[in-house]
Amino acid sequence: MAIPRLAREQDERLLIGPYGLLSADSRGRLRPEPECEIRTCFQRDIDRIIHSKSFRRLKHKTQVFLQPEGDHYRTRLTHTLEVSRLSRTVARALRLNEDLTEAVALGHDLGHTPFGHAGERALDRIFPQGFKHYEQSLRVVDVLERDGRGLNLCYETRMGILHHTHGSPEDLPEATIVRLCDQIAYINHDLDDAIRAGLLTEEDVPRQIRDGCGGRNSERIDSFARDLIANSGQGQVQLSPAMQELFLFFKGFMFQEIYTNPLAKGEESKVDGILQRLYDYYTARPDALPEDYRGIADQEGIERAAVDYISGMTDSYAMEKYGQLFIPFAWTVK
Repeated sequence: MAIPRLAREQDERLLIGPYGLLSADSRGRLRPEPECEIRTCFQRDIDRIIHSKSFRRLKHKTQVFLQPEGDHYRTRLTHTLEVSRLSRTVARALRLNEDLTEAVALGHDLGHTPFGHAGERALDRIFPQGFKHYEQSLRVVDVLERDGRGLNLCYETRMGILHHTHGSPEDLPEATIVRLCDQIAYINHDLDDAIRAGLLTEEDVPRQIRDGCGGRNSERIDSFARDLIANSGQGQVQLSPAMQELFLFFKGFMFQEIYTNPLAKGEESKVDGILQRLYDYYTARPDALPEDYRGIADQEGIERAAVDYISGMTDSYAMEKYGQLFIPFAWTVK
């Protein structure tokens, strides 16, 4: 019987162009292990990420709005899925490795905190070593998942996750796709959510944006994706200068109107207090941490263990723990 993985690796030599990475050419895993007979190495990375606890928790982590009333606002999970699909579309059009691209996209935000970037800023201030979600995402897949064994992902998936925010000169084209599609996805879907929330109307969107990439969410994303595909090649992945300028204008508009909007961000001032008190509690009481994290405390220090635990919490779980620890329960005298 033919081995499906070998057949797929052979197919990749026809499907993937000269600048894409063949699965058979991966630099491998931190810990060598036997290959799967069915899946390529990057397909295995995809499965390991999707089946991880950290991935499931993304559905209850803030994307941009804290505790929105309504079922149709993005969460960190839906953001991740949108980035994954957009990235894979671009990778296919450019004849790059779709599976590697998808693995990086699905894993890129596994280290995000509860309460979105407000939580990240709080932990960065609280933790003496500083906190960056992209570094924590790599720590999740290398160290924290599987009860401390990590997911043992391929080198290329790991580096794509680590560099998805700022990039690196050594990035493969597949990693660059994810970095750019992450940016394209979040400014567009955050605008869509802001309009849904009534913070903006379609008419409030500057004409430069509407004329440059469209008046509807799908039109805007399509415009960016088409430009990215049309202006990439020879191993380079990039927007045209005009579209890059439009993106920067779009991002500036979002920061001014949404990301620093007092109405949208009014509750974020409470995040610092919640995470600070949780951090102080657990660093003072290591025995209150779950067993896995007590092991981290023994090896890397209680501060590292507390931050690992808190950063992995969902919004609702962080508030639940805060309530249990610091808010008195009602009681009656019989």
